[in-house]
Amino acid sequence: MSAYLALFWTALGAATILPFYSEFLLIALYNRGLDPFGLWLAATTGNTLGALINWLIGRHLTHYSDRRWFPFKEKHLHHAQAWFQKYGVWTLLLSWMPIGGDALTFVAGVMRVRFGLFMLLVAIGKGVRYAVVIAGLSSFFS
Repeated sequence: MSAYLALFWTALGAATILPFYSEFLLIALYNRGLDPFGLWLAATTGNTLGALINWLIGRHLTHYSDRRWFPFKEKHLHHAQAWFQKYGVWTLLLSWMPIGGDALTFVAGVMRVRFGLFMLLVAIGKGVRYAVVIAGLSSFFS
């Protein structure tokens, strides 16, 4: 159980601005023979809740965007907002991307995307990502 919790917390951190990478731990735990569905569930849940942290920051803390400690630089934020406005809420299906995915979830908060829709699209995107990683591991290590 502690291995799944470690993966959950690592995946949660990886979805925020923290420098975590959940794939390394996922691969190690998969190679130890842990249940692939349990790994998928822990990683997807943690990563989705980490994205929710970004959404909450975007929704409630943007008035601090001029501070040095604020996690997103203004030029990146404007670029992500323009992209989000151009392509819409469906871009949240790409929130799994290593570059830009965290910014999308933050911008969704700034743009006040409804909570339920946000969670659904982000969970789908992140769930598919981890399913692909686990399927790749399965075919690679078979």
